[in-house]
Amino acid sequence: MLDVTVIEDPAAAAVSLDPIRAQLLAELAVGPASAAMLAGKVGLPRQKVNYHLKTLERHGLVELAGERRKGNVTERLMRATAASYVISPLALAAVQPDPDRFRDQLSARWLLALGARLVRDVGTLITGATKARKRLATYALDGEVRFASAADRAAFIQELTAGVSALIRKYDAPDAEGGRDHRIVVAVHPTVKPATPSPETAPAAAELTD
Repeated sequence: MLDVTVIEDPAAAAVSLDPIRAQLLAELAVGPASAAMLAGKVGLPRQKVNYHLKTLERHGLVELAGERRKGNVTERLMRATAASYVISPLALAAVQPDPDRFRDQLSARWLLALGARLVRDVGTLITGATKARKRLATYALDGEVRFASAADRAAFIQELTAGVSALIRKYDAPDAEGGRDHRIVVAVHPTVKPATPSPETAPAAAELTD
């Protein structure tokens, strides 16, 4: 089972977004199970669960893990093909974000468009590398910093921009024979932290902290 996989096919994306099928995927990410085993957990008849499992299997979201005899019946044990799934913008190709339409380093929507392109491109690279049975060379840096003031944040971004730009100028070799282009994305945004529910208010999904 893969840790995470990217869904590029629109039909597979639609299938995964169904609440019952999403619940089945979550159950099968924990471990293999049959339709009968899942029926009680999702509150549906076995036949209905089996229908959903066949739909998920047809789109490559679950796979056969094994079979077992139970009385006169042979049960198919299914498992999720990944522990988690990400839907690529390719699933909505006609309306996918395009960061090249405008460039605004201070725009949250431009940052979102860059993130969408990152999901799309890395997903495509993973698919290609998997088919070719080759490793994919990538690198990611994830960190968190608390700025004492907006002025400090602006100064940090200025220094970050200057530092990364200097590295690009130093190592960029556009005329190198046999070289390979790499994309660099650096993002700074407020941390999203879970909201603390209270009896007086309805629970919110998240709150932004700055």
